Amino acid sequence: MEVVRQKRAAIKGQIIGLYKAGFPSTNIATIMKCSERTVRKYIKSYREKGEEGLVDRRLYNAGRARKTTAQEDHAIIREMNQNPSQSASSVATNLDLQMAFSGKVVLITGASSGIGAAAAVHFSQLGASLLLTGRNLENLNDVAKKCKPNKPIIVTGELNNEADVKNIIDATIKHYGKLDVLVNNAGILENGSIENTSLEQYDRVFNTNVRTVYNLTMLAVPHIVKTKGNIVNVSSVCGIRAFPNALSYCMSKAAVDQFTRCIALELAEKQVRVNAVNPGVVQTNLHKRSGMKDEQLKSFFEHSKDTHALGRTADVTEVAKTIAFLASDDASFITGATVPIDGGRHAMCPR
Repeated sequence: MEVVRQKRAAIKGQIIGLYKAGFPSTNIATIMKCSERTVRKYIKSYREKGEEGLVDRRLYNAGRARKTTAQEDHAIIREMNQNPSQSASSVATNLDLQMAFSGKVVLITGASSGIGAAAAVHFSQLGASLLLTGRNLENLNDVAKKCKPNKPIIVTGELNNEADVKNIIDATIKHYGKLDVLVNNAGILENGSIENTSLEQYDRVFNTNVRTVYNLTMLAVPHIVKTKGNIVNVSSVCGIRAFPNALSYCMSKAAVDQFTRCIALELAEKQVRVNAVNPGVVQTNLHKRSGMKDEQLKSFFEHSKDTHALGRTADVTEVAKTIAFLASDDASFITGATVPIDGGRHAMCPR
């Protein structure tokens, strides 16, 4: 009986702690897995008797430190139960990191593989509600399974098709009612110099890497302005530095960088930020899809150890985390930036 009384007192203390932190009784009942009637009974008892000793101060302080959603309320309880000796401030800090995008809607293009897939998983871990788009439904479903706790919405489409682009935006607003962050990640790579390129190659690369970004952003901006959200474009170190034998690709990424700076200035007065990330060589399927054979890829990635100052290529998660940083409130005074994630490659010169 004594154990039962102690357990009941602990539950009551947690309920009162959440009540004191300002959580509605409905949320408290859901969190504590009890009836709302029980919650109201304990709150009434607390009000009448002033049972200060029953208040769980860690929950109270952690709750007061933050404006929380129901999802975050659950996280508070889980964290407290798992780490009963942890201070309220450290719990609040950890949960802030875990829920940096709670309540935010993030649209990611090219989310079926590579950087886009890694960004999707990382944003989901930060509490974002996601709309993922790409051409490969099977791959998108595989990525979605890795996104927790919120299940992403998937919309397949071809970004070169204007009707599909409009459908992506419409589907986002129809389902979520808003858009906070646009990640323009989809892109292609083709090799070729001025001596062996063609206008067909130029059109393919620019249509995918520039025109689709222009179009999707144009349609997304009215919604992003409403939320005072932001845009992150995935460019390349090739937009910063010149490299031979990837002429149309380098030009397209330089265009994305200039696009980023221009619209950053255009939207600044509306408190919408626009930035880009400029990765160096990242081990994704991008190079294989450009036509490289397995032996060429192996040689290319090995050679890339010498072309990056840090002596290695990038991992997709390193790019994904930088995208999330630029999209977060931690980057609230950064706009118009093109951020190299290239192990120092942009700073290197032959010698």
